Amino acid sequence: MDEARLKSIPLFASLSKRECREVARCTDEVDVRDGELLMAQGDSAYEFFVIENGTAEVTVDGRSVARLGAGDFLGEMGAIGHAKRSASVVATSPMTVIVMTDRDLRHLERELPSVHQQLSRAIQERSAAVATS
Repeated sequence: MDEARLKSIPLFASLSKRECREVARCTDEVDVRDGELLMAQGDSAYEFFVIENGTAEVTVDGRSVARLGAGDFLGEMGAIGHAKRSASVVATSPMTVIVMTDRDLRHLERELPSVHQQLSRAIQERSAAVATS
C-alpha cells in the first residue's frame, strides 16, 4: 500500500511517518467490482476494510441499514472481537478498499499500541454514533 495514499484517508491521516510506513506494510489494496459481496452476515470475521473510493450498501437480515463511501470503514468489530459478521455488505459501485486482517491488527497492537488505540477509539466513536441513530 502506498503510504501517501494511506495518509489521505481520514482514519490514517494523523499517523506519523513511521506509523504510516508500518500500517502500509500491514495492508493490502483490493479492487472490488460493482455488486461484489464484501462480507456476509453470520460469517466469521477475519478482515477489516477501509473504503478508499466507491460505495457499498449494508444490510441486516436483508434490510438496508446504511450506505458507505470513501473514508468509511467496516468489519472492524468482528475482526477485533473475533465475532461473526453482524451485517452483509455489497459494493454498489466499483470500489478500492484497504484491507487489514485480524492478524495484522494484532501485530499493530503489539508493535504500535498507539496506532491500535487510535483505531480502537475511532471504532468506539462510530459504534456509539450508530447506537444513538
